Amino acid sequence: MRKTIFFDLEGPLSPQDNAYEVMRGIGEKGGSVFEVISKYDDIISIEGREGYEPGDTLALIVPFLLLHGVTETDIKAVSERAKIVEGAKELVELLQAENWDIYIISTSYEHHAYNVGRKLGIERERIICTNLSLKLLRKVLSTNFLKKFDQKKASQLREKNALPKKYLYTVKKAEEDIIELYSHIDKPEPIVSRLDEFFFRQLPALGYNIFNTRVVGGERKAEALKEIAKDKGEALSNVIAVGDSITDYKMLNEVATHGGLSVVFNGNEYAVPYANVGLASVDMRFLYPLCAAFTRGGKGEAMDVATKWEDNRDVFVRNPSDIPDDCITADLRDFVTSQKSPLPYFHNLEHADARRNLEEIIKIHKRFRMRVREDAGKLG
Repeated sequence: MRKTIFFDLEGPLSPQDNAYEVMRGIGEKGGSVFEVISKYDDIISIEGREGYEPGDTLALIVPFLLLHGVTETDIKAVSERAKIVEGAKELVELLQAENWDIYIISTSYEHHAYNVGRKLGIERERIICTNLSLKLLRKVLSTNFLKKFDQKKASQLREKNALPKKYLYTVKKAEEDIIELYSHIDKPEPIVSRLDEFFFRQLPALGYNIFNTRVVGGERKAEALKEIAKDKGEALSNVIAVGDSITDYKMLNEVATHGGLSVVFNGNEYAVPYANVGLASVDMRFLYPLCAAFTRGGKGEAMDVATKWEDNRDVFVRNPSDIPDDCITADLRDFVTSQKSPLPYFHNLEHADARRNLEEIIKIHKRFRMRVREDAGKLG
């Protein structure tokens, strides 16, 4: 049976947060608007808001993309500038050479996910992501808003691909308020109050439903993973999942609780507690020793490799030749002896409370996260 691995995209494979960069491109304060909405996403996700999933930020920003006339071409142009995480391409090539089935499950808009997948040599058929047609959403909005008032005007707006003036005014006012909220981003109450009003009362009154955009995040990621495994006839104990953020914690937890290998890569406080192995690294190819161990002896052997790294990292740093062969490949050993980049940190997270404080592990991950992802690293 072929081995199976599921990757989140933004973080483990590409450092860019594509939606964040698209929003930064709409104006001087576009990044601030995204950060406030991302904070709101974190708050109501943790709260367990019914019908809402982590990552629905990508649905919440759509009204602002429409306001500023962003197109799919713009999203693709931003994606073309995206880098690939160091070592990710080499890792994918290694796994493909060993007949792994590699899937990407990502909140990213399809324009970005397919582009990064192409750069890594992963087929579109193995990429599950968020579908988005801004052109269609403009038509839907105009129709829903005006059909109960003026069918003729609705038709005219659709032909011009225009938006109702009341919609433009309402979203622009919300944008101005969100920019004001940015200066108090650590105060959740005013953020939740204003954005609840905008997303769940004002926009529906204008005929716009944010859930017209179905984002692949949270539980939807976990469901996609389970569906693929079921179709393959694969138990979750035989798969690896890799993620880094709040959109991944349900997927990571699903695999971990069913005996599979759940790896958090440069994760934040929302993701680290739900994996069974932590990998903090500037280079993704260090995931390979875990994959090789998983092939040899399943989760147990992979956990043993992580524990050896955790217990002996100081020794390995002083002398990479002391790294046991089951914890590294010959090519990786050559790589670490010739490169000046830091050795990775591995953590057996199932022993985190007993062996090492979880907060300490999260601090290590955040340090690597900011180094690899830069500004995007601060997002949930």
